[in-house]
Amino acid sequence: MDTMTRMRCFIQVVDSSGFSAAAREMGRSKALVSKYVGELEDELGVRLLNRTTRQVSLTDVGEAYYKEAAEILQRIDDLQASVQSCNQEVRGRLRISAPRSMGDDLLNSVMMRFLVRYPDINLDLRLEDRFVDLVEEGFDLAIRVTQLDDSSLIARKIAPFRTVVCASPATVEKYGAPGVPADLATRPCIIDTNYRYKQNWAFQENGLRSSVTVKGPLEVNSAAAARDAALCDLGFLRTPLFFVSEDIRNGRLVTLLEDFEEPMRGIHAVYPHRRHLSAKVRAFVDFLVEWYASKGSFA
Repeated sequence: MDTMTRMRCFIQVVDSSGFSAAAREMGRSKALVSKYVGELEDELGVRLLNRTTRQVSLTDVGEAYYKEAAEILQRIDDLQASVQSCNQEVRGRLRISAPRSMGDDLLNSVMMRFLVRYPDINLDLRLEDRFVDLVEEGFDLAIRVTQLDDSSLIARKIAPFRTVVCASPATVEKYGAPGVPADLATRPCIIDTNYRYKQNWAFQENGLRSSVTVKGPLEVNSAAAARDAALCDLGFLRTPLFFVSEDIRNGRLVTLLEDFEEPMRGIHAVYPHRRHLSAKVRAFVDFLVEWYASKGSFA
């Protein structure tokens, strides 16, 4: 029995939270899976799992080994899938989730051009301002524009983007332009709850990160609704530049606190960890990277 097979059994036990569930997933007997994991521990000379009659849990060394082993096997699987996909046709149903606010300006054009290049693709694009469960809801991948914390997902950066604080000229005239981030704590702010820290807005000054707790008349899980609120003079808004770039060019909104902005973040394509990339998913992600590179960053 080779080490890679033992590693796969160990990883499946961790992912399935037990030997019985792992055995069902792998189509093997529970005894055989337990044997392989035991052999791996003997080979390494360490205990990777704490076992009780009801559950298993990772030891400290097991947690470290799991992360490294999962990454190694993912690279092997991706390499194999990449080679195999060279002989696969780009076709079939492709189900994608993306923020509703990206649809009109940032996704429609690239989606249509992708379908022109790959006419055998049947695209199912769902635009909604929530984090879908890719596995449970049957999505091939998702486009996300916020920090990624889910370790069960693989992410590929599509493009960088800049986050800005902005407001309408009328709002600035009424409340005054903030000179430092802390000034926002006493001004009405519009909160997009899609973002990780919600009302805690992060900034950077002289290489040091800080945050300000803000409040205001509206909390909403939609970048489009938050933008509309800013245009209606309801307060100060923190949002990716690409959501409001046209408003800024036309003077409907103005940017503020530019010297305190965080480093640029990224738009990512994400897909489930350790899932073989099909030819259609790989082609779509490559196409996104190519298309956005031709447009430059959203800075």
